[in-house]
Amino acid sequence: MTAPEHHHDHDHAGAGERRLLWAFVLTSITLVVEAAGGWISGSLALLADAGHMFVDAFALLLAFLGAYFARRPADDRRSFGYARLEVLVGYTNALFQFALVAWIVVEAIWRFARPEPILSGTMLIIAVIGLVVNLFVLQVLGGHDHDDLNAAGARLHVLGDLLGSLGAVAAALLIRWQGWLWADPAFSIFVSLLIAGSAWRLLKRSAHILLEGTPEGVDTAQVAVAAKQGEGIVDVHHVHVWQLAGGRRLATLHARLREDADAHAALAQVQAILREKFQIAHATVQIERRDCAHEDCGPGAHEHHHGHAH
Repeated sequence: MTAPEHHHDHDHAGAGERRLLWAFVLTSITLVVEAAGGWISGSLALLADAGHMFVDAFALLLAFLGAYFARRPADDRRSFGYARLEVLVGYTNALFQFALVAWIVVEAIWRFARPEPILSGTMLIIAVIGLVVNLFVLQVLGGHDHDDLNAAGARLHVLGDLLGSLGAVAAALLIRWQGWLWADPAFSIFVSLLIAGSAWRLLKRSAHILLEGTPEGVDTAQVAVAAKQGEGIVDVHHVHVWQLAGGRRLATLHARLREDADAHAALAQVQAILREKFQIAHATVQIERRDCAHEDCGPGAHEHHHGHAH
């Protein structure tokens, strides 16, 4: 990477961190306002949204710290650096959301059984304020790379807040115009189910990376076939592809060459193929002149990738 490119990446990362910090500050202020409004008005929808925003403020803080630490250089103990911290943050965020959803549902069921009086005017004003702030926070965070779990987690939380605020506004209007007290816990449960769905998707994506799963859209058999196109390569096996963090793909593989093949040329070709076809930026290739001596490289490994044994 050239110096200007590195500088550009550093600036881009810094801008991302500032957006997360701004989102954290705005969300923290709004959650205090919503909690106070929910307490005064007696609205579960507002209290649930404030509770959600409390988790989100913490999540945005974690996301900011995750982005900050991800840029720290590798050291002797962490040879890949701190990039995977963002995946741990995403995983933790999703677990927090499930705990919050459970609390909202239990509280809502209790409210259905024993409806409580609600100050709909106060509830409506606070809910509208929350809605406006959440729209602004979403704008502050801006677009994100699909593979960036940190940004995905942050946006997931703010979208959940937005839905919570919309639910609170709708519930306040129904209570004010129709006197339907059940609308408050009903909208709370509806929003909590939406949150649970999004949290489950984030949990699955994070867990897949933590379990060293093959990146979405990558087939190791196809990687082996493509790598075999390198000049002088007669067999490719023992292929592993995984992600360090969202979007950062790594691979290891064994490539057996003809006796007269140029190892350096073959290596350069394989790495270029993996970079262009599969966006694998870091590939470790073990060059072999004879049959693989690795204990995992039995005939089954060859058959798995190529349909023939050696």
